[in-house]
Amino acid sequence: MPELPEVEVVRRGLERWVTGRVVDEVEVLHPRAVRRHLAGGPDFAARLEGHRLGLARRRGKYLWLPLADAPNAILAHLGMSGQLLVQPQDAPDEKHLRIRVRFDDDQGTELRFVDQRTFGGLSLHDVTPDGLPDVIAHIARDPLDPAFDEDAFHQGLRRSRSTIKRALLNQSLISGVGNIYADEALWRAKLHYERPTATFTRPRTAELVGHVRDVMNAALAVGGTSFDSLYVNVNGESGYFERSLDAYGREDEPCRRCGTPMRRRPWMNRSSYFCPRCQRPPRTVG
Repeated sequence: MPELPEVEVVRRGLERWVTGRVVDEVEVLHPRAVRRHLAGGPDFAARLEGHRLGLARRRGKYLWLPLADAPNAILAHLGMSGQLLVQPQDAPDEKHLRIRVRFDDDQGTELRFVDQRTFGGLSLHDVTPDGLPDVIAHIARDPLDPAFDEDAFHQGLRRSRSTIKRALLNQSLISGVGNIYADEALWRAKLHYERPTATFTRPRTAELVGHVRDVMNAALAVGGTSFDSLYVNVNGESGYFERSLDAYGREDEPCRRCGTPMRRRPWMNRSSYFCPRCQRPPRTVG
């Protein structure tokens, strides 16, 4: 699933290309693309047509398009391969095109949801008083959010009785951080992924949050991380941050800080990449 920088790149593209446009017609071309909209494809299309789209929003890795004239929002689940593309109306259909949204204007472009693996989709939800789709109201703010509360995060970290990488991926504690950027931030902070959260002091927490912000901002500056053609922004352009990764995917390559070969370990059906010298494992795991 794309992480915060990738989703923010897509959000910015949607902000530019679809904000304020009125939906004229919606085509649902594959039922799995609206499976989270329990009323089905025809209902999804009917409830969108004629409505104006508001400013694209994001919390952590979650992206949505509010309806400017109704208390609802389109929540986008990008999954492993979902793409929201703004394409010319006469552009050939993508092989894995799942949903098409046409607009009531003369801009000549349409919004397409393309998803090779069909793990993602679009769904329509009521919004909370804060403007969040109700199904993600429990998601915490992310470190790039101006309202992110570092003190509350530190307290939650200490209470979690977990290990630091698990805590970073806990979206109810801090949102937007996934496997790649967790490894990158932990490498920058010289922290092992199994470090117990109960051992964190306020300064250490603040330092780690700073590294999380730095790595996300660095990824945003180059359009996110893309290892294949499955992640692209709304214009179909891939991100380039993979060229700057310091930890993730660098097994047996020299640590950029000390030269020690990087290691990879299986972790929760994923992998963790770390430097065995710079990121020494804790003596005990809590």
